[in-house]
This record gives sequence, C-alpha cells and structure tokens, in this order.
Amino acid sequence: MKTIYVCNDTIAGIFSAVYDAWKEKDSGGNCGIALKKALEQELFCEYRQVEETERKAQAVENLIKKHLGRKAWWDLYHASLSEDAEKGDAILGTILAAREIPDSTRIMEHLSHPKVEKVFRLSRNVGGEAHSYKGFLRFKELMNGVLYSEITPKNQVLTCLAPHFADRLPLENWMIYDKTHQMFVVHEKGKKWVLVWNEIIDQSFVSRVSDKETEYARLWKSFVRTIAIESRTNPKCQLNHLPLRYRGDMLEMESVV
Repeated sequence: MKTIYVCNDTIAGIFSAVYDAWKEKDSGGNCGIALKKALEQELFCEYRQVEETERKAQAVENLIKKHLGRKAWWDLYHASLSEDAEKGDAILGTILAAREIPDSTRIMEHLSHPKVEKVFRLSRNVGGEAHSYKGFLRFKELMNGVLYSEITPKNQVLTCLAPHFADRLPLENWMIYDKTHQMFVVHEKGKKWVLVWNEIIDQSFVSRVSDKETEYARLWKSFVRTIAIESRTNPKCQLNHLPLRYRGDMLEMESVV
C-alpha cells in the first residue's frame, strides 16, 4: 500500500515530509508527498500527517548538499517555493532517483526522469518570477519613514527577493508584503531580514505615505506624461517590457496623485 505523507506548504513542512518518506523508502515502501491545502485522497493509500520540525528539515538540507550537491539543492529549494500542488512529490522523487545513479551530484542532468524534469521546470519558473520582481518591485515611503511594498506573486518568492534588497538597502527599514500568500519579509536598518507570516497588516497604516513620497510621485508621473508622445504609443511593445500581471504592483501604474 502506498503511503502519502501530508504536510504544510512550507519549506520546513515539505522537507520534514521528505525526511519521513526517506525512512519509509529504506524499509522498501512505496511513498509520496501531498500538501494539506491540495489533498485529494485516493483509494488504497495510507495517509500520515507529518510533524513539521526544523531538525528534520535541516537534516534533509544537509543530506542534499552533501550527496546531491549545491546545484541540486538550489533547484530543489526553488521548486519548494512553487505554487504547484505536486511539488512535494517531485522533490521526493528527485531525491530518491539520485540514489539510483552512480554520481548523485549529476541528478539534475537526468531530465528524462519525469520528477527531475518537473523540479527543473518549477525551479526555473520560480527563479524567473523572482528575477522579474527584482526589477518591477517598487517601494513607497510611509509616514514613519519605513519603505513598504506589496506584491502578488504566483510563487513564494520573498526569500529570493530578501537577500537582493538587503544587499542594496542595508541602512533602510523596509518591508515587502506578499498578498498572495499573506507573508512578510521585514528588514531593520543594519540587521538581518526576517520572514513573518500569520499576521494581519493594518491597511489604514500602510496607506499613509510621507509628504515627500506624495510629492515625488506627483512629479514623476507628471514628467512621464509630459515626455510621452501619444502618436507613438505602442501597447504591444510595452507588453514585451512590462507584462500586465506586474503592473498592479507598480506605483507608476497608479493614478496620478
């Protein structure tokens, strides 16, 4: 009978499930991983709830880096951030497949394996979205001086964006809110960024921007409107540089103050 390990849609949750399923594989069992939010029970399967712990997740991370290498870890980590409901099964399948080849560090080259191919595809998708947000993400200055941004990504890309902006804004207080997954990344001036979830943001507070922010927004939008040549507007060309789904997260696309 196939054993399905049911876990939370978090990195620690998925890798805790991998930890439990790995032990099941050692005993010769047939196993898989399912996310709680997308669980569809099947016949002739045993379902087990996974106890999510940092110890399990860290053990799996160390195992991957040691036996599969950092390149595989990079792809597996990014795949775990995907919106795909079957990512846990793909990650587990890739790790188990690495046991069957002579050089496990070359597992990500075996794209003929369906689980490996899926992890590769999910990793590219997450990395591509994170790369786009590094260019499209915009901050606004609140009344208290904190730089604040809201984004609506498909994947959980906050941990991909945080190091980028921490490196570029180390002496600023800033915060990015992922509205899709209701998560925050918070950076305090001169300190390391932290990830926060299960908290509710006060919309009335973040809607109050500083006077300087209001004035700069007005000046910038007036400048863009002034230099624009209406007869040369090319919406199709604009889509190549600025996809529609990112425009709602950009301050420039809001109405002029």
